[in-house]
Amino acid sequence: MSEAEPTLLLTRPKQQAGEWLARMAALGVQAVSLPLIDIVPTDGQAARAAGTLLPTAALAVFVSPNAVTNFFAAQAPGFAWPAHTLAACVGPGSAQALRAAGVPAALIVQPPADSPSLDSEHLWPQLRERAWGGRRVLMIRGDGGREWLADRLRELGAMPEFFSVYQRRCPELTPPEQALLQAALNAPGRYVWLFSSAEAIGHLQTLSGPAVDWRHARCIATHARIAARAEELGVGHVVLARPDARAVAEALGVMRGRPLQSFSL
Repeated sequence: MSEAEPTLLLTRPKQQAGEWLARMAALGVQAVSLPLIDIVPTDGQAARAAGTLLPTAALAVFVSPNAVTNFFAAQAPGFAWPAHTLAACVGPGSAQALRAAGVPAALIVQPPADSPSLDSEHLWPQLRERAWGGRRVLMIRGDGGREWLADRLRELGAMPEFFSVYQRRCPELTPPEQALLQAALNAPGRYVWLFSSAEAIGHLQTLSGPAVDWRHARCIATHARIAARAEELGVGHVVLARPDARAVAEALGVMRGRPLQSFSL
């Protein structure tokens, strides 16, 4: 990599950083992890309650890979996924985590691979044609999330129930992480932020302080709502990309002035 090429700052939780770093390295992208969300498991009670109800549910919706990990970590040895219960998620990371946990691929529902965005709105067409009247749906999440999807299911007669299996917090940065943050603030032209959560942007604002001028900063946002939050912060150059490693790499190429090829917004 030439020195002129910026370093991508991955802001996902530490639990997801390793896989993303490997994906970006395979695509020739120089990236480092600066987690802006800290994932803290709950005591497991909600996850176990959801596991007990799972055989009576038509669907379990997992908001993130962390929801998958913390749900299954709380189950008793020998726990098996019911053959009649669907598992829904919006991203390939969550789908991979579900498969690794033993959920059959045929039971996993997610947006199409070529979907322009990976969110509840693009998951919903995969669910809305099914019969939901009087059927139980488990929403497995952190402190919140997927309320819009729960409302759509409720409108069709489903009975959503919410289970918080982890908490999301503003992280306490380690000394190396603090040094990396300061380097990015001091030399914004050398870095590009990758934001996959509007909450992470709020935490960045808290960690960096109110006096930062973000006009020279650049970022890639994985959803329009996240892009809007970055613009609200004052980030000068915002590019929208799917939460997919190749799309992010292509977006980074656009920011370096390379021709736009198969990049999808």
